[in-house]
Order: sequence, then C-alpha cells, then structure tokens
Amino acid sequence: MSRVQLALRVPDLDASVAFYSRLFGTEPAKLRDGYANFAVTEPPLKLVLIEGAPGEVTRMDHLGVEVDSTGAVHAATARLGEAGLTTDVENDTTCCYALQDKVWVHGPGGEPWEVYVVRADAGSLAKQQGSTCCTGPAEADVTVAATKPSDAGGCC
Repeated sequence: MSRVQLALRVPDLDASVAFYSRLFGTEPAKLRDGYANFAVTEPPLKLVLIEGAPGEVTRMDHLGVEVDSTGAVHAATARLGEAGLTTDVENDTTCCYALQDKVWVHGPGGEPWEVYVVRADAGSLAKQQGSTCCTGPAEADVTVAATKPSDAGGCC
C-alpha cells in the first residue's frame, strides 16, 4: 500500500474539514486540535490539514508518499540516495499525532517531499526536539521555495 499525501496549511480548520468531507465523501480519519487528516480511498490520497493563521490563504505545506513499512522507507532512502538526491532521514519521530519513520527530499523548486510510515498514534502535534517535522501555526511561514522541511512547516 502506498498513496500520495498532500498537506495543506489552512486558515480555518473547521471549514476545511467540512469542505473536504463533502468533496471526498468521507470524514477525517484523524481529527485533533489544529490538525485533521483524511485517508481517501478513491482517489488514493492522504489529505492532511494543518491549521495556519486566520485570514491567510490556504497553501501547500508539503507533499509525501505514505508507505506501509519502515523497510519501505529504508528502501526509498537507498533509492533516492543512489539517484543522487540529498536525503534527510528521521526515524522514531513524533509528528502530527503519529510516531513515524521518514525520509525527506526536495524537488527542483524547493518543494519538500517525504516518504513515511506511520508506526503508531501519538498525542502531540508539536515539533519534536531536533525534528524537521510539524510546526504549529506560530511557525507557519510556508513557502514552496523552502530548502528544508522545517523551513516549510513540513510534517505528517
């Protein structure tokens, strides 16, 4: 199992949850303070909503590929490295209410991509010490031209 992830930083989480529930015909798989995610079956999509600052326009936070095992993350890390891409590995990181293993790369426009596996549920949205993952609304200066996931508010 793998599916593409789209993480959006939204100014009104409640309105966004209502809209995307209607758009995709499904309720959030996870709904927590400042955060929601949808596990959409068709099309296969993990849609992540991260609450941003009120009044700002919705914008891309980061992109990803959710995989089904830590082994798949390790395989992606090796493949990306062999392809000459710079990787940033995070194992055992708590991010967006989940314990995850992940690897980050950046596209030619600086867009952050993660390949990740959710290993367990967790009780925190906040950024783990030393992690490039999960910034809250106070740190939400998101730009596609960011050079590191932490610069782009990347997470989940």
